[in-house]
Amino acid sequence: MQRLPMNRTHLVQHRRLHGSLRVRCARRFGFLCLGLVSFGLAGCADSGLSAVSVPGTAFASLFPDSAKAGPHRLSVFVVSRRKGERGDASEEAGDKTRFSLQGITVPPSHQAGQVERPTLGDEDPNRDIVLAGRRSLAEDEFLHTIAMHLSGRIGSNRDILIYVHGFNTSYDDARYRLAQIVEDGRFGGVPVLFTWPSANNLLDYGAAKENATISRDSLTRLIQQVGALPDVGRVHILAHSMGTWLAMEALRENAIGGSPDLNGRLGDVMLAAPDIDLNVFKQQMARLDPSHFVVIVTANDRALSLSRTLAGDRPRLGALDPHKPEDHAALDALGVKVVDLSSESMDLLHHGNYASVPVAVRNMGAELGKSRVEDANVQAVLGERPIDNTIASTPLAPVGANVAPTPTSQPAASIPAAQGGASAPGGSTPAPSAQTDVTAPAGAAQAQ
Repeated sequence: MQRLPMNRTHLVQHRRLHGSLRVRCARRFGFLCLGLVSFGLAGCADSGLSAVSVPGTAFASLFPDSAKAGPHRLSVFVVSRRKGERGDASEEAGDKTRFSLQGITVPPSHQAGQVERPTLGDEDPNRDIVLAGRRSLAEDEFLHTIAMHLSGRIGSNRDILIYVHGFNTSYDDARYRLAQIVEDGRFGGVPVLFTWPSANNLLDYGAAKENATISRDSLTRLIQQVGALPDVGRVHILAHSMGTWLAMEALRENAIGGSPDLNGRLGDVMLAAPDIDLNVFKQQMARLDPSHFVVIVTANDRALSLSRTLAGDRPRLGALDPHKPEDHAALDALGVKVVDLSSESMDLLHHGNYASVPVAVRNMGAELGKSRVEDANVQAVLGERPIDNTIASTPLAPVGANVAPTPTSQPAASIPAAQGGASAPGGSTPAPSAQTDVTAPAGAAQAQ
């Protein structure tokens, strides 16, 4: 057998040694990575964070294709006075109020102010806002499930937002619009949709007003019930168009019943493009505290111009122009906050600016989610009342403090678990400064 030259032997040995070292280094590096990942997971477990989310977030920048965002799921509670959800039944008044919890997803490509829906073909969760799940509930189960969603939340994330849509709005349009508002406004509380048969024809304006009247008692009862939940922070109301009349009537009935501010739990009442006669609104406000109210006006609102004609040329509250001296004086006398979106129109009718103008809906969400001094650190505890009717608060104990357990007045087991998680806490959008001048300049914080 022929011997290899010395220099060649050295070369082969060098190659073998180099290969062995590479294998050892790879093994040691693998064990090191595994140890670091295990340490990271243990650290998240100790801090109360979800360990499952660590790999995706920790290595997303290294492997971007493996951590693509999917549709964002929201949980929306729905109270309906419609007979059904599809076809003619959805535009007929039902013989009873229906309750449900619905999961709605917002696509990763969502654009602020838009409600993405398919124009042709089937809906796609990666492209459209879609209904992902639905569960019917009895009335008591509905309230218990909302309480379950409130449990564990802190500060303004314990708030509830009731959305009342306007005239000529379908069931789908209503629930998807609310999902868009919650998403764009980064509302961290619990959203509740109150939907009513608002007609699907512009010529059915009178019939829609009658259906709103039929639905009034149900909305009054809903506001009372959620305001009485033990762990709720504030109950906010966002109403649009004819829905503002319905919301004002429900609030007025509660005031007549002795609860004009829901025992201190009424938050912001935002009236977007209110289709209400000015004199009627004055009568409705007579029993209510104007400091809770924000009126969003658009002087060039074409839908309200038509409504004014149908009402015998009686001016509508939402179409008043703060830049006109007589309108300015009328709004100022009401004592409410006024936001003018006349220069921020995004649609042909200029009627949906409150939700379709990105800066408006973001500022609206910031107003709803701003921190309150009296309960910024108060946590909702299932079955307890963390704040009393005078808004006195008990802040959370410091981390690590020994706190004696407080017995709850209602066991958690008595409340059925809800399907679908609660909406994520609100974003870090700063709250706008308080609006005190009704003549808000264009581009300022219009919707609060």
